[in-house]
Amino acid sequence: MALPETGSAWPPPAWSKHYEEMRIDDAWYSGDRHRLADVYGAHPRPSERRRLWGRRSEQHRAGRREQRLHVPLAGDIARTSADMLFADMPRITVDDTATQARLETLLEEGRVQQTLLGAAEQAAALSGVFLRVMWDRTLADRPLLTVMQPDAALPEFRFGMLRAVNFWQELTGSTKQQVWRHIERHESGRIVHALYRGTADNLGRAVPLTEHPDTAELVPTLDADGVSVSTGIRDLTAAYIPNMLPNRLNRSSPMGRSDYAGVRDLFDALDETWSSWMRDIRLARARLIVPDGYLRGEGPGAGASFDDDREVWHTLKMPPTESNGITLNQFEIRVAEHQATADATVRQAVQTAGYDAQAFGLDAKGQPATATEVDARTARGMVTRKKKAGYARHAIADQLHVMLQLDAKVFGQKITPARPRVEFGDGVAPSEQQTATTLDLLTRAGAVSTATKVKHLHPDWDDTAVKVEVAAILAETGAGAPADPGTFPLAA
Repeated sequence: MALPETGSAWPPPAWSKHYEEMRIDDAWYSGDRHRLADVYGAHPRPSERRRLWGRRSEQHRAGRREQRLHVPLAGDIARTSADMLFADMPRITVDDTATQARLETLLEEGRVQQTLLGAAEQAAALSGVFLRVMWDRTLADRPLLTVMQPDAALPEFRFGMLRAVNFWQELTGSTKQQVWRHIERHESGRIVHALYRGTADNLGRAVPLTEHPDTAELVPTLDADGVSVSTGIRDLTAAYIPNMLPNRLNRSSPMGRSDYAGVRDLFDALDETWSSWMRDIRLARARLIVPDGYLRGEGPGAGASFDDDREVWHTLKMPPTESNGITLNQFEIRVAEHQATADATVRQAVQTAGYDAQAFGLDAKGQPATATEVDARTARGMVTRKKKAGYARHAIADQLHVMLQLDAKVFGQKITPARPRVEFGDGVAPSEQQTATTLDLLTRAGAVSTATKVKHLHPDWDDTAVKVEVAAILAETGAGAPADPGTFPLAA
């Protein structure tokens, strides 16, 4: 698939179902109840419209406050996924010293860790994300690593590998009658730009880039053909990171699956539970039921009211021995039932998504846990993290390699571009108590040297610092090698 043909249906029918799934996931990820109501209220399947957010409430019809409550668990899941992967930056290295120094500069100045954190969060929600490398001399004298959304991309795969991709966006000035679309195609050796003028559901016809101000500024940077930019390298300037594979809705597709796959029903059930809980609280407000005689007229057409602060009632016609007729009405709030249901729903949702309940505040008993207990509670999440790190590692290495190549080709840096090694850490750092216990047990077993213990305690130290610390420890403990007997002074 090259650039789309004139007059094509938009979005392409082959991708419409995939886009629709991402639209639903995006509504849950956004945490916006209005977007949820829009998605489910207009869903073509009646079963989806019968969900909590598909029903049109009586309060909404009457213009009253919305009583349905939304719990943003979907956003918490996506954020947790990103934190597990990139809260600590992976170790990225190449062999050449000069290239390593330049790579560290690109990572720091380009805020690559923040870029990857955002990419990982969106990938968890929308089944995957694209990384793209571009450059703009008006912004910086270096390549730029950016994130592109999967619901605005048309990728081409061969043998499961990305060979080209069209990124598209609707430009400013678009209306219901006329929509401007910019398509940016990345393929081996070049980047192609095209501008289309069409309608909401039709791509329309291709027009010169100069017809819209957003694309007109690209023209001076283009090659002689007026539509493309040569990269000077073979590698693709875009890469795809699947969130998780396989895609269960389309097993043959190389596109990833969202963390929300199979979890939407639980999201809906959680909102239903919290909405019911809040309804109990509203209904349980103390209310007084009083006879008509207790009401004070507010004048013609203004109704009547009851003053619950009034101390003396002197006009009521009733026998002195008769009950005052005031009834207190207050319903029970089912706190325990709702709390248990909400906790069970959250637990099942996060476990189905591939995480541990402990990461979301569940199973926290307030008691210190042993290292074995901590490992057991976080086992599921660590497996998920390792899987996602495996998918992300290759795409990150590819695009950082592209950055180094463009840095040499376009910006003239005197480096030797190489594909970096991307190494993720363990993810969970042991506490000082756990480390001390481990080293103590190894020392008692006679299975570890002082140098190894220092390296284990300070993995970031170099060999020189380790030797200095070992010498200091041996000197303080008197465990160093004995002095040569020949140096002992003779007795008088």
